[in-house]
Amino acid sequence: MSLFLVVALPFLGALLPGLMNSAGRQACAGVTFTVTLAALIGLLTNLPAVLAGEVVTTGVNWLPMLGLNVNLMLDGLGFFFASLILGIGLLIIAYARYYLAREDNMGEFFTYLLLFQGAMVGIVLSDNILLLLVFWELTSLSSFLLIGYWKHLPEGRQGARMALTVTGMGGLAMIGGMLILGQIVGSYDLSVILQNRELIQSSPLYLPALLLILLGCFTKSAQFPFHFWLPHAMAAPTPVSAYLHSATMVKAGIFLMARMWPVLAGTPEWFLIVTTAGLITMVLGAVIALFKHDLKALLAFSTVSHLGLITMLLGTGTAFGAMAAVFHILNHATFKAALFMSAGIIDHETHTRDIRRLGGLRHLMPVTFVIATLAALSMAGIPLLNGFLSKEMMLEEATHTALFNTPWLVPALATVGSLFSAAYCFRLIGHTFLGPKRDNYPSAPHDPGPGLWLPPAILVVLVVAIGVAPFLAEPLVKLVTSAVLGDAAALPKAHLKIWHGLTPPLYMSVVAVLGGLILLMLYRPALRLWDAAPRPEAKTIFDATIASAVSLARGIIHPLHNGAFSRYAALMVVTVIAAGYHAWSTGTLGAATRTVQPAGAVEVAGWVMLVAATGGLVFLHRNRLLALILIGIVGLMVSVGFVFFSAPDLAMTQITVEVVSIILLLLALNFLPNRTPVESTVLRRTRDALVAIAGGLATLAMSYHFLLREAVTSPISEYHLANSYKGGGGTNVVNVILVDFRGFDTFGEIIVLGIAALLIYALTETLLDGPVRARLLNRTPDQPRAGDMHPTMMVVLTRVMMPVVLMVGFYIFWRGHNEPGGGFIAGLVVSIAVVMQYMASGFSWTSARLRYPYHGVIGAGVLTAGLTGIGSWFVGKPFLTSDFTYVRIPPFEKFELATAALFDLGVFLAVVGAVMLSLESFSRLARRADAQDSEHPMDIDPSRDPADVTNPAKEGA
Repeated sequence: MSLFLVVALPFLGALLPGLMNSAGRQACAGVTFTVTLAALIGLLTNLPAVLAGEVVTTGVNWLPMLGLNVNLMLDGLGFFFASLILGIGLLIIAYARYYLAREDNMGEFFTYLLLFQGAMVGIVLSDNILLLLVFWELTSLSSFLLIGYWKHLPEGRQGARMALTVTGMGGLAMIGGMLILGQIVGSYDLSVILQNRELIQSSPLYLPALLLILLGCFTKSAQFPFHFWLPHAMAAPTPVSAYLHSATMVKAGIFLMARMWPVLAGTPEWFLIVTTAGLITMVLGAVIALFKHDLKALLAFSTVSHLGLITMLLGTGTAFGAMAAVFHILNHATFKAALFMSAGIIDHETHTRDIRRLGGLRHLMPVTFVIATLAALSMAGIPLLNGFLSKEMMLEEATHTALFNTPWLVPALATVGSLFSAAYCFRLIGHTFLGPKRDNYPSAPHDPGPGLWLPPAILVVLVVAIGVAPFLAEPLVKLVTSAVLGDAAALPKAHLKIWHGLTPPLYMSVVAVLGGLILLMLYRPALRLWDAAPRPEAKTIFDATIASAVSLARGIIHPLHNGAFSRYAALMVVTVIAAGYHAWSTGTLGAATRTVQPAGAVEVAGWVMLVAATGGLVFLHRNRLLALILIGIVGLMVSVGFVFFSAPDLAMTQITVEVVSIILLLLALNFLPNRTPVESTVLRRTRDALVAIAGGLATLAMSYHFLLREAVTSPISEYHLANSYKGGGGTNVVNVILVDFRGFDTFGEIIVLGIAALLIYALTETLLDGPVRARLLNRTPDQPRAGDMHPTMMVVLTRVMMPVVLMVGFYIFWRGHNEPGGGFIAGLVVSIAVVMQYMASGFSWTSARLRYPYHGVIGAGVLTAGLTGIGSWFVGKPFLTSDFTYVRIPPFEKFELATAALFDLGVFLAVVGAVMLSLESFSRLARRADAQDSEHPMDIDPSRDPADVTNPAKEGA
């Protein structure tokens, strides 16, 4: 199966649970399970190639000029993590089906789960760091939805916000590090980056890139000092906790450290930062876990500790350390998922996770007791279970690692961390399952059905199987380790065995296990000492930091962002002038190479009219209608200027935009007073005048000096002129730029245009349903209305002109690729034709004949443009690359067919829909304010008796 499909299946499948929600819980879980199973089977089809040492790759050039390609890569490391994500995901889905309550929305839960699953698979299979960053941020967003799934719980909402804040900030840092890495290598493809170890590590930008990337990894994998967010994420449902802690979210940072190991590891900076952070996290997480009374909190801090263990192993920078890290990733995924699901079973049956209220459950829940005990003993590092093997390898690596030139420091801290780890595992078993039965459980406990205990039982089988027969896991571990190292020849000669003789790691392990038992026996005095000891509370520090940041932001924003547009404009203009003056005073300006051209009478007259209209607008702007007329004059003179400088496309666009905008503003003025009140002081107006004059003079000086000199480099227009026809198939350079060379910009612009129209519609809907409605209904015009609301001449004229204007619009559309015109101008022309109907015949009459909603027209336009761009991918070209050919259909002459015409059609539809939706929104306000609007044009109701019109008394009655 294609890697594209493996990644896409969870995202596509996320549409199904919501649709199946009404069919029941079994249907929701069934489709989710099926989608995940299909993705796993598709992944396994590539296993033979991976076992053969091949790297399966596939890709599409999306934005090659930016280095953003949709490239996917499957090697041993990617296969390992993707298998964990999808395999454990299957067990989590089956478990969640029986864990969630009936009132929980199963469709919503499984939709979030599949989105998260797809993002994680995308991370581990990405062969482009920019694409990896996209999936990385998707995991933060989807995990936010999962952690906060129980929206009614305040701790759930807060845990989701905390996780998103911490991992999101780390993600932003990692974006910077990845961009630096790409700049060093000259490529954003991982397969290229991983081959340039010497280039990266010799670069002066290596350390900044390393720090930023590690910041992203540490926040995602909850390494000190960012460990605090993970326990607060326990407010999520237990299936989410089990998934996040075993195979997905927190393993993303571990995966990325392993993926970047060949190029980032092996330096003193890597060793010092990663090893130190891992050791601190390992010990700190284990100590805190011992004194937690909530089962999930204990397991959460144990996850923090074990993630620190893996991080420390990767930090050593040795091949054996990498192998031990890979092995522990596998073991941790199995026993930790089983433990979380066991904790969920206990909570589900007893209605509590407080260890102090439990005990004696081995008598009442024997199946759960066996599953949880085996998993916990594995986590404690007891022989014949898989956790013992990787813990021994960790201790072996620790004995050969010297930190800060102190050979005993790492072994000592590793032993301490293992000791506390064994202690909290023994506490989990002893205080939860051992001891006498209680008679005050919140709910009578008993083993659940197989739907809840079978998924963790399957994982415990793996725990025991690997622990008893480690040779079963050795080929996979070595395959993955060779992918981490980037060189199969560097693979260590070590083998996974239960017995290595009487070695220092064995003695350290014995000390850890016996010390854990002793610490458990001394738990009560240790707990009193822990409670009495002063220590910082991470959540309190986080909340205080966020509150301080918000307070600082408000202190900066409120004085500046006070809603006064004049202040914003003044600050912007002053900043631009200051920056321009600095560039002017510190730069060099060559001698003039051009002379000032003489100005004729026509040009001078046009300039005088433009200046007069602009000056009049400044002094007469309080009269809103007059200001609108002057704005129209300014726009008209700008259009004339475009014609004078041989820019007919711009002139046509300017004129049509002017007509539409004037109509919009006229409709808006219908709800405003005739005159603008004086709201600013003389001092403020003087300040604004000085700033405006300074800005105008600066712009004049810049334009004058640059127009007298040749450009230092060749203008981009030369490229467009040379490639317009042979590259885009059109002789109208402006249109080819819009639909081909800069088509992506145009695509974004029509989306923004559609959003703006939808916002106007939403605002008017709010006005019509809110308190403004009463004011509209009670509003009386400040001027007498004309008796003839729909003049007959205007109605007839617009009806006659409608087909003519439409024909002109379509003509402008079809000629746009080779002559002045195009979809944007045609859309405005057609909009004007429809607007004329509103103006002449009224809102009601025109709306009654509207067949297609303008929302749909906008959507059809954006969809048409987007599908046209996507079509380029099917021929192996970048997004929105156009193509053209010439055909001859008798009896017509040969003519051109270009895919850009379809994109231009999307622009046309989006413009028509956006303009008309905006105008319709204002018209609806006007109609609500004016009850005289009629569904009949020319003020004639054919259903009325003519005698009623001629008899005023009868009409009044």
